[in-house]
Amino acid sequence: MLNFSLEGKIALVTGAAYGIGFAIASGFAKAGAKIVFNDINQDLVCKGEAAYKVAGIDAKGYVCDVTNEKQVSELVGKIEAEVGSIDILVNNAGIIKRIPMHEMSAAEFRQVIDIDLNGPFIMSKAVLPSMMKKRAGKIINICSMMSELGRETVSAYAAAKGGLKMLTRNIASEYGEYNIQCNGIGPGYIATPQTAPLRELQSDGSRHPFDQFIIAKTPAARWGTPEDLIGPAIFLASNASDFVNGHVLYVDGGILAYIGKQPK
Repeated sequence: MLNFSLEGKIALVTGAAYGIGFAIASGFAKAGAKIVFNDINQDLVCKGEAAYKVAGIDAKGYVCDVTNEKQVSELVGKIEAEVGSIDILVNNAGIIKRIPMHEMSAAEFRQVIDIDLNGPFIMSKAVLPSMMKKRAGKIINICSMMSELGRETVSAYAAAKGGLKMLTRNIASEYGEYNIQCNGIGPGYIATPQTAPLRELQSDGSRHPFDQFIIAKTPAARWGTPEDLIGPAIFLASNASDFVNGHVLYVDGGILAYIGKQPK
């Protein structure tokens, strides 16, 4: 029988004070895992801990910038000392800047790459030694449909998420012999605070043009919710996926499989 339980596991979910990270961590907790998370400042960490408490989840938060190697090393050391060895890492922390490429500065481009690609590299590098030592571990990278597709205004994000897909495959290739599985989840368009501007009603009460586009382009005819990602994340974090490695599981309502409706 497949084992989807996370009982006794310690899961670190980055940027999990709210949104997708919070939903995944909450799902892990219900599957039996002990949750630790980080965010960029103390205010977000406190808000996250309060939200977990309301949900009945005992989660411990830490302040850490995922792009800072020293801070990440100290974070992993604190977690190991205070909670235990990390069994599951979810690289969820990320940003997006919607700026036409010809108007985007190199500094803005680098910031997105730093958080969305260098961050997962630094975090994974920090947890790998202990996973190698115990010959077990799960790393889940939050990729994107932009790991496969391009779209106007998201050149840095698409570049980072495309790179993250290949980092996922390389971690799987390099550390699979240690019984470490590294996979990705590629969310479709998810209703989160980050995508809220794309779903705002227009002044005339009509739906945002991009909102209309996504509904028409998605066979499920809706935006996803953070809760839609919980089941796939539990699968990739559990023993049920022990022979799944280097894969990106797209949770997109079918959008990548769909050419779209013929115009009337």
